Amino acid sequence: TLGLSAPRKVQHGDGGDGADWSPVHQCATAPSDPSAAGVSLPHSSLHVKLADVPEVFRERYVLSGYRQTDHSWRYYFLTLFQRHNESINVWTHLLTALIILVKCQEISQTVDFLRDPHAQPLFIILLTTFITLSFSALAHLLSAKSELSFFTFYFLDYFGVAVYQYGCAVAHYYYVIEEEWHSRVRGFYLPTAAFLSWLTCFGCCYGRYASLDMPKFANKLFQLVPCSLAYCLDTSPVVHRIYKCYQTGCSDPAVSYHFYILILFVVSAYFFSFPHPESLFTGRCDFIGQGHQIFHVLMAACALMQIAALRMDFSERRPLYERLHGDLAHDAVALFIFTTCCSALTVFYVRKRVKASLCTKQD
Repeated sequence: TLGLSAPRKVQHGDGGDGADWSPVHQCATAPSDPSAAGVSLPHSSLHVKLADVPEVFRERYVLSGYRQTDHSWRYYFLTLFQRHNESINVWTHLLTALIILVKCQEISQTVDFLRDPHAQPLFIILLTTFITLSFSALAHLLSAKSELSFFTFYFLDYFGVAVYQYGCAVAHYYYVIEEEWHSRVRGFYLPTAAFLSWLTCFGCCYGRYASLDMPKFANKLFQLVPCSLAYCLDTSPVVHRIYKCYQTGCSDPAVSYHFYILILFVVSAYFFSFPHPESLFTGRCDFIGQGHQIFHVLMAACALMQIAALRMDFSERRPLYERLHGDLAHDAVALFIFTTCCSALTVFYVRKRVKASLCTKQD
């Protein structure tokens, strides 16, 4: 009676991570069947008026257990406490963001982020980690409210990813890098990292906006190529340090942390890119066990391990990074502000284009 297709497993691209679907060209009209005006869905005492839900989201509502009585924001926050396929995606990053806040407050008891210029890169990585985790949680929680909300919150998610990339680059360059690698990359590392961070934001936002107007391969290029280049550059000081450490037989505990972080990130990238294990266990991973959920758990673990490793490097490698960088911290902070502003303007511009497209469609 609802005009919905038969339930199928929720994979990447079905709304669980917003990877391959886009409602910009979909019509948000109600079905002609008047029986769809009010439907009681399972797993909740709330009641959803399915005819008011945009067509592109209806299957997601049925499969995920989202319930609402109107379009107010509070009903989307209530889904935090319901059984649906986005719960783990939201809770993992939300709780990790809160842990980062606690750690930031704890570190600030012994570190003067304001007056100690060498502590400012540590504050940047704490701030950007909190931003990317928070925006990711918001995107998975609130993107289904409307078509414009879908784009807005995922654009904010991409903004968080971009600034986090630069935060990682600054922290790795400042605290992790060895003198040999520093002499090779000091002339271009931070400016290139800033440019690739902005390019990631632009590529992901534009790829999302034009996802139905370009081949899927081209869309993936817009999103994956800048991220991959940024990752290779940002982690190069880490890889070099791990290689040098194992070559000389050192026993630095921070190096072990960095090594496990790289392993976890590679594994998480696999689960982000491929719909496993849900494609292997049809119908058994609709609510828990999806690859994107595993990706979120692994990325939360990476974020916490990264803060622990960088905190050790900040405490134990001060003579080295003071000698290598001098007053560079002020330049890194200025470049961070510039990169953040450019990424924010990019999000604002592409969102404006989306809004204009939606208005044209409605007219």
